[in-house]
Amino acid sequence: MSNNVIDDRATRLGEYIVENKATVRRAAKQFGVSKSTVHKDVSQRLKYIDSGLYKDVKNILAVNKAQRHIRGGLATKKKYESLK
Repeated sequence: MSNNVIDDRATRLGEYIVENKATVRRAAKQFGVSKSTVHKDVSQRLKYIDSGLYKDVKNILAVNKAQRHIRGGLATKKKYESLK
């Protein structure tokens, strides 16, 4: 893949995460790429492409990371409630 395609994907991923306050997993599913690809694009490549967008994405991912244990607990609760 050319750098332009990768840079464009990184920018689009960053914009999607900011607009939707999306998780890495959700962005990966939406764009049909792996979580590793999303993470590398928005945490390494985006810094050099669009530093403002990079900072916005970084803040959203920090919030998501702080909340993930809560979402995991809710998912587990929902799973066991559906088994009853």
